[in-house]
Amino acid sequence: MDFAARLARSPIPHDAERGADAAARFPFLGAEMRGLVAGAAGCSPYLSGLFEREAEWVGSALQGVPEAALAEALAAPAAAVGAEALGTELRRAKRRVALLVALADLGGVWPLEAVTGALTALADRAVDLALRQLVGDEIRRGKLPGASPQDVEIAGGMVVLAMGKMGAGELNYSSDIDLICLFDDERFAPADLHDARAAFIRATRKLAVLLSDLTSEGYVFRTDLRLRPDASVTPVCISMSAAEAYYEAEGRTWERAAYIKARPCAGDLAAGARFLAALTPFVWRRHLDFAAIEDAHGMRLRIRDHKGLHGPISLPGHNMKLGAGGIREIEFFTQTRQLIAGGRDASLRDRATVGGLRALAAKGWVAPAIAEELTQHYRAHREVEHRLQMVNDAQTHLLPASQEGLARIAHMMGASDLAAWSAELRARLERVEALTGAFFAPSEAAAPPDLAPAARAIVERWRGLPVLRSARAAAIFARVEPEVLRRMARAANPEEALRQFDGFLARLPAGVQLFSLFEANPQLIDLIVDICATAPGLAQYLSRNAGVLDAVLGGDFFAPWPGGARLHKALAAVFDAAPDYEKKLGAARSFVKEWHFRIGVHHLRGLVDAAEAGRQYADLAGAALAALWPEVQAEFARKHGACPGRGAVALGMGSLGAERLNAASDLDLIVIYDPAGVEASDGPRPLAARPYYARLTQALVTAVSVPMAEGRLYEVDMRLRPSGRQGPVATSLESFRSYQMQEAWTWEHLALTRARVLAGPPDLAAEVEAARLAVLAAKGQSAQVMPDLADMRARIFAAKPPDGAWEAKVGPGRLQDIELLAQSFALRSGDAARRVEPQLRAGLRHRLIGKDEHEVLASAYRLLWRLQAAGRLLTDRPLDLAAIGEGGQAFLLREAGVADLAALAHRLEESTGAVQAIVEAALAGERQR
Repeated sequence: MDFAARLARSPIPHDAERGADAAARFPFLGAEMRGLVAGAAGCSPYLSGLFEREAEWVGSALQGVPEAALAEALAAPAAAVGAEALGTELRRAKRRVALLVALADLGGVWPLEAVTGALTALADRAVDLALRQLVGDEIRRGKLPGASPQDVEIAGGMVVLAMGKMGAGELNYSSDIDLICLFDDERFAPADLHDARAAFIRATRKLAVLLSDLTSEGYVFRTDLRLRPDASVTPVCISMSAAEAYYEAEGRTWERAAYIKARPCAGDLAAGARFLAALTPFVWRRHLDFAAIEDAHGMRLRIRDHKGLHGPISLPGHNMKLGAGGIREIEFFTQTRQLIAGGRDASLRDRATVGGLRALAAKGWVAPAIAEELTQHYRAHREVEHRLQMVNDAQTHLLPASQEGLARIAHMMGASDLAAWSAELRARLERVEALTGAFFAPSEAAAPPDLAPAARAIVERWRGLPVLRSARAAAIFARVEPEVLRRMARAANPEEALRQFDGFLARLPAGVQLFSLFEANPQLIDLIVDICATAPGLAQYLSRNAGVLDAVLGGDFFAPWPGGARLHKALAAVFDAAPDYEKKLGAARSFVKEWHFRIGVHHLRGLVDAAEAGRQYADLAGAALAALWPEVQAEFARKHGACPGRGAVALGMGSLGAERLNAASDLDLIVIYDPAGVEASDGPRPLAARPYYARLTQALVTAVSVPMAEGRLYEVDMRLRPSGRQGPVATSLESFRSYQMQEAWTWEHLALTRARVLAGPPDLAAEVEAARLAVLAAKGQSAQVMPDLADMRARIFAAKPPDGAWEAKVGPGRLQDIELLAQSFALRSGDAARRVEPQLRAGLRHRLIGKDEHEVLASAYRLLWRLQAAGRLLTDRPLDLAAIGEGGQAFLLREAGVADLAALAHRLEESTGAVQAIVEAALAGERQR
């Protein structure tokens, strides 16, 4: 539709005579369009002058489609030859775009995003044409080493980053433009860097002059280069490597916020994109960064102090950008929340303010109603800002100090009632201040609750803990502490919760981020209190890995379990985003720790039972190995070439293979490969097949178990491989088959009943599984299975007696006894089942056990697994009921389904006794056959 058909509103001429004179220039326009011209010129001396200067062009533009007129204005300067002519053409384009945009804005033809987008498109076009012209001049003069005429299109490796509103596509009507100019120093030999740098600096200085000098033709854009690193001492264009080094060593929160909106706009756009990608860890922190709230609040206060903007809202002279309830408040609110969570969720990294609010609402970081309200206020504030600037093309954000001046702005917005317009604007400002101020301003420290002398002594000791030695951490904790103590007092056993929280604090290495997290999300304090009061082992884990609390706020912490396949896919996506192998290993550790913590919390709170928790831990470990194995192989292949032959698979053994891990489980692994007749790899440093796979396996073990800043993934145990510690760490498929059929002991055949391929080529995995089943079928009929099992059981019990009365795993009638008997059922029946319960059912199906005995074993296994899983969540030491306290005891009783410890002891004794009798009868019966 053309301009007239889309007209939705019109300003009221503040100076009726001047408005009528402007409208008279366009008798061929309809009445409504002449009214728009009259209103614009009657409110703005600047627009009135543009009507006079560009009457022919704008008359034509207003009869057509505004988008076409915009495209024509932006295209015209490209035909200019030489810097002087380009400057003239860009100034003409600026006049025309400024007039077109003003009329489309005032007439409601374009929404805010189209208005700011058109202004940004002009800025992009101007910077790009000017940069190519000026760097091209340096190339043509032979001043840029090694550059050819073809390099003009990418400005010889120089890029301009649009920052602030230009980067976000949100330029205001009379905006200056914030630019950072960089060059790709990797394009130049060290000996040429000095001359290259000098050429780019000259081009940048000329760029600023060409765009911002005021001539008889006007100006294009006021240009600000001060957002570059350390602007007081660095030249106007610096190398990318110098900029990266600065941000890595000295970058501040305000610079992180600035780079939310950064965008390559001219020159070597690909190099600019690579630079921004390298800066991702600086801008977007991996962990939720709630400390950024306090930093942003400090910036707000410093701006207000500098501008003298404190005090109640009064419209005359109010700063629509920086004042209370202004545009910057909404931008800070949005950007700070993006900084908090954008490191974990790339979907939040929208450059635009409205887009950022929409993304934050979609992910639950801002209530949708709040996001929508702030969006409406933002759009309304920006319209007021534009009209302030349209009056005289001034970069101002101040409302007029006089009533006459305010009336002009009201008329420009089509409002005839100044009092009503003023009341609505003041209400908007006050509402924005209320919505954003509560988020930024730190709460005042409340009075702590009354404490018993013993509790007071514990709290007083906190001041000397390492975590509270920094002034900033101490200040934040002082505000959080009363709420912590109040919530602690509501715990089932407050004294015990306080003691465990004391231990939690004592183990923390730092506190600013965590205490900021508590301050912004008080519900997390309840979770910490719950953990400290119930599971000291989990509290200890948390103190070493406080970053896992980020996951609680991610929105899906309490969602249903996604399953191993989706975890694998999610971790693979994390790996794709990591820039190098070491970062992938660190990312894997962070990923696994967060999900590991989630399983523990769900178990602790009764959202899943012990059996489900065991399966989830196994899902997580399997997904981690499946995602990590290709990365390990790819890294190894860089030095030694791709895997010779068909590759290798990783088998989970023991509890991992049986899909039942606990919170403290290590991983039993075997690696099997098939060289398929290939003798060696073909990489830069080739290896014969056997040492290749041995060293590849060692690389996998290292990737999983080596300590890093994020800790380790898992401890790895490979003693279940053929020949145990004496055997090679990786076994060929042929050797595996041969060993299992000819040399393996019965205990190795029993272990094979639980083997499960977790990673590797599907065809090789299928062959390994077929080999496993063939071994079970061939070896399960041996008369030695049960006698060997009896001997092995006796050696186990002699070597490791039970760890106390509450031991669930080792000892007669306990978990290991049931698991060994279940494995014997799978072996003797040749059944494929790996998990204990299906193996017990296999024994029942093949009449290796009676129905009553099966029920006793299955019931006892459920009880003992619950005791084992709960105990490993509570502590990594032998279960000591005094040490775990009342909260831990209550958790155990809930898991066992009994009322008190006496009932638990009785049920444990009864169950283990019954299991022991069944196992020993089964062993004795086989001896008699």
